[in-house]
Amino acid sequence: MKYLLSFIFIFSSFLYGSEADEIIKAVEDNLRGDFMYAKMRMIVTGQRGARTIEMESWSQGDTKSFIKILYPKKDRGITFLKLDTQMWQYIPKIERTIKIPPSMMLQSWMGSDFTNDDMVKESSMIKDYNAKLLSKTSSSATIELLPKPNAAVVWGKIIVDVDISNKVPTKEIYYDDFMQKVRIMTFSNIQRHGNHTLPMVMELKPLDIEKKKNSTKVIFEKVNYDTPIDASYFSKNALKRYSN
Repeated sequence: MKYLLSFIFIFSSFLYGSEADEIIKAVEDNLRGDFMYAKMRMIVTGQRGARTIEMESWSQGDTKSFIKILYPKKDRGITFLKLDTQMWQYIPKIERTIKIPPSMMLQSWMGSDFTNDDMVKESSMIKDYNAKLLSKTSSSATIELLPKPNAAVVWGKIIVDVDISNKVPTKEIYYDDFMQKVRIMTFSNIQRHGNHTLPMVMELKPLDIEKKKNSTKVIFEKVNYDTPIDASYFSKNALKRYSN
């Protein structure tokens, strides 16, 4: 009897794992698409008030992306290129291209609450994490993500709330290696763009007591999915070429 109960437990865990994987994969496929162009506004709030960064981005799947800063004027023309897990930055004021080293990956990106690691890695939840279904209704699910062995990720755990019908996350809670909550990301204003749905607003809040006034909000102002993007955007020459 105990062997039967063990089998039922293992089989049930497999089914829940499989269903969680299917939900996470559907979310990733929906959000990424084959190609994506976006114009965004980022509002960074800190101890000294708020500031705004405007940018454009071009991406192909989860391996290639190019970002250009449009505003503020002092940062206009700064560009970033991501190829797989490598990242470069071009600074027009000094006409210099810099490769972001591993030692700088956890530093702030453009003074926001996002890190260089967030921008370059865009870890695949389905590839890098084991998914477990914690709860599910007809319209939503809560999923626990734990890193797979040897996965190159910085989080000890992520809890994701998913809007199943729209295939988008509504909230993500990030934990460090000590299983302490580190930050919360919320998503809102879901809109359809062709065959994809996208939360047009996402807000990241760190939970460090010293950063209790901090937040970074990203607002998508224009989105275009699945229109092929010229391959020239995804080469190191693009950093200077498209800076102007």
